[in-house]
Amino acid sequence: MTTLPRRHLAASMLAAALFVALPAIAQAQYPERGLKLVVGFPPGSGPDVVARTLGQKLGEALKQPLVVDNRAGAGGQIGAQAVAKSAPDGYTLLLGEVGSISIAPAVYSKLPYDPAKELVAVAQVARADFVLVVPQASPAQSVADLVKSAKARNDRLNMATFGAGTPGHFGAELLAGLAGFAVEPVHYRATGDAVTALIAGDVQGALLSTALAAPQVKAGKMRALATTAPARSALLPEVPTFAEAGLPKMDVSAWFAVLAPAATPPAVLDLLGREVVAAVQSAEVGPKLQEAGFAVDPRGRAATEALLKSEAARWAQLVKAVGFRGD
Repeated sequence: MTTLPRRHLAASMLAAALFVALPAIAQAQYPERGLKLVVGFPPGSGPDVVARTLGQKLGEALKQPLVVDNRAGAGGQIGAQAVAKSAPDGYTLLLGEVGSISIAPAVYSKLPYDPAKELVAVAQVARADFVLVVPQASPAQSVADLVKSAKARNDRLNMATFGAGTPGHFGAELLAGLAGFAVEPVHYRATGDAVTALIAGDVQGALLSTALAAPQVKAGKMRALATTAPARSALLPEVPTFAEAGLPKMDVSAWFAVLAPAATPPAVLDLLGREVVAAVQSAEVGPKLQEAGFAVDPRGRAATEALLKSEAARWAQLVKAVGFRGD
């Protein structure tokens, strides 16, 4: 058997060692360029507000520019799919939310991405509660009034949503089931279209995030009847909770978390997770999110991964109970 000269053997061993070390070196230098935070909703929407508030501070912490990329459509699914199919290098991230990550897999049998296999948790950022609102001209002054009117109708109560399979959609279904009336979800492609329809009286009600509903309610464009939050919102202190209105099981909320493509190096995920949590806990981000109507709830990688699993099971059960399929 031919033996390699000693210098050739040493060179081969050095090359092998460098080959193994290169990924670690690359991770240690991360990030070396700008990052992109994808949002599956248009500018001005709740997820967009969270992404932009977080993104500026996160970019400063990572010492790299961070661009918010709005990939709006299909209830956040377009943005989620884009990130799920991206390179797992830590430079393309997703501001994920409950609809496209936890609800969609139970609603669509042919979803073009698999959140459980193609996306991994980085950190949770915040949560959003919802408010039941009606047009300002509606005779309903309370949840009891709306339920009584809905039960007396010969047809279903029309409620606007931001798309099939979104929290607002299943919140409407849950409310109807708990209160005992028939509902007809009216799905709009854009947030603004749903809000415009509600203000115009084209629909009888909707479940909007507190962040979105509060300015409209304060401007006198719609009336708030109840909030899904466990306590009254500081933005709408005069609005009772659903528990106060006699429907304590009306539990609907949305979470927002940063996700990355599966196979992203663990060291990169750990770094990002720490920086996201630190950014949310900073004086620049936390108070701004609270002022905008969000509940600040930073969680690290492990806690966020546990949340994703529990939410997938919870929403799968609710979707099955409602019987809705998106395809």
